[in-house]
Amino acid sequence: MYVYILGGFLGSGKTTLLMKLASMYSKKGAKVAILVNESGEIGVDGATLRQEGYDAVELPDGCICCSLSGTLQSALKNIKRDIDPDIIIVEPTGLALPHKVRELVHYSMIDPEEIHIIGIADIQRFDDLIKKKEEFFKRQMFAADFILINKSDLAAPEKMDAAIEWLKTEYPDKPMIPVSTKTGENLDKIYEMMK
Repeated sequence: MYVYILGGFLGSGKTTLLMKLASMYSKKGAKVAILVNESGEIGVDGATLRQEGYDAVELPDGCICCSLSGTLQSALKNIKRDIDPDIIIVEPTGLALPHKVRELVHYSMIDPEEIHIIGIADIQRFDDLIKKKEEFFKRQMFAADFILINKSDLAAPEKMDAAIEWLKTEYPDKPMIPVSTKTGENLDKIYEMMK
C-alpha cells in the first residue's frame, strides 16, 4: 500500500492534483482511498469525493500534523482495516508540514518506503510566498520527494525559470516539474515517477 502526501500552501492546487491522481489510479484498476484535512479552507469535501466513487475520509476542524495527530492515526488504521486500498492520497491543510504528516503515517504501521511526499508550489504566488513566508515554505518542501511548480499555463517562461533556479539552489537533488493540474500539462511525468 502506497501513501502519497500532498504538501503545499493554500491554493497551490492540492485538491485538483488529488482528483487527477485518484482518477489515474482508478483507471489503472487500483483501489484508492482519500483522506482530506480541511481547516477552514474551501475545497473538495468528503461527500463530493464519495459522490465521485472514491472511499474518502474527512478530518475537519484542525491540522493533522498538530491538533488532529491522534485522529489521523486512527483514521489511517481504520482505512487500512476497512478499505484495504492499494493507494492512500492524503491532502493536509495548506498549513501542515508534510514531514510531520509522514511521521504520523509511519507510526500508523505503514512502511516508510511506501510513503511519498509531493511538494506543490504555486507559480503565481511564488514571489510573494518567498518574500513573506520563505522559512515556512522551505519547511513544507524540504521533505518532498519531488516538487511540482503548478499553474505553468499561467506563468511567463522567465518567471518559471526564476522559480526553478531558486528551488534548485535550495533543493539541488529534488526533481522539479512545471505542471498545470488544471490543463493536465506534464501530469504524465508525475505519473511516471509514482508507483
